[in-house]
Amino acid sequence: MAKYAVGKNALGISDRSGVAYRLNDMKREWTGALVGPDEWEEKQPQLRVRRTLAEAQALKNPRPDKPEALTVPLGIPTVETDYVPVIGVGQTGQLTVTTT
Repeated sequence: MAKYAVGKNALGISDRSGVAYRLNDMKREWTGALVGPDEWEEKQPQLRVRRTLAEAQALKNPRPDKPEALTVPLGIPTVETDYVPVIGVGQTGQLTVTTT
């Protein structure tokens, strides 16, 4: 165990300004600096870490309000003709393709 000398008149040098203060009157800041009582500053509230709850970013298992048919015209060229109209009709997760 380390033992330190006791002296009521001992002086310490401020880490901020270099001014000598009585060692018993000096305070240690949150940054670790040893400063005089008139130079001591409390930690700013903006620097404190606040515990925040995460906000919800998406819905769990989202579903559309009503099923809507999706019609997409597709053209597939064949040897006999230049254009065969193909219509795809379906909902989320299903697709029905019909040719004419």
